Amino acid sequence: MNKLLNYIWAGMILFSIFCAVVTGRMGPLSDAILNGASDAVTLVFSMTGMMCAWTGLMKIADEGGLTLLLARALNPLMRRLFPDCKPGGPAVKAMCMNITANLLGLGNAATPLGIAAMQELKKDNPTQTADNSMVTFVVLNTASIQVIPTFLGTLRAQYGSAAPFSILPAVWVTSFCSVAVGLTVAKMMEGFSGG
Repeated sequence: MNKLLNYIWAGMILFSIFCAVVTGRMGPLSDAILNGASDAVTLVFSMTGMMCAWTGLMKIADEGGLTLLLARALNPLMRRLFPDCKPGGPAVKAMCMNITANLLGLGNAATPLGIAAMQELKKDNPTQTADNSMVTFVVLNTASIQVIPTFLGTLRAQYGSAAPFSILPAVWVTSFCSVAVGLTVAKMMEGFSGG
């Protein structure tokens, strides 16, 4: 799979160079490459502060017991989505932290929490393949409902948007639909796999 993706990326790069040569636009292509690399570095540094702040806040919330309260509030939903997980156990607690970060739209700041949740789920799975709980969590994490798209709002503000959070209704509808479709398909596949 990685090899295929490498070929696809290489093909796109070569096709872009070919189009630039044919249309006589090698100058703009070179500028775009150099400016894109510079913009990427600037973006990484600007987002690092936000990620560090939210990751720290989530750690404080965990130490202060807030995640335990969230786990209790989400317990009915978590029991239905993850029937194999111990209610209020470490896996559920870690998943609740990740879900909270995703609800706040923290983007990459939710990644360490998702990895921690997956490590907890793996402790209950003796096999080398993902079980139903792991698959459901990945679907839920990837599709994630966002109430406040902090990461996206920060990006829009950085690039000059006058109203960075004007996208809220669209984010709510699309994230709800993606979660609904993802979880429906995951649960249907559980039924087909006999799990």
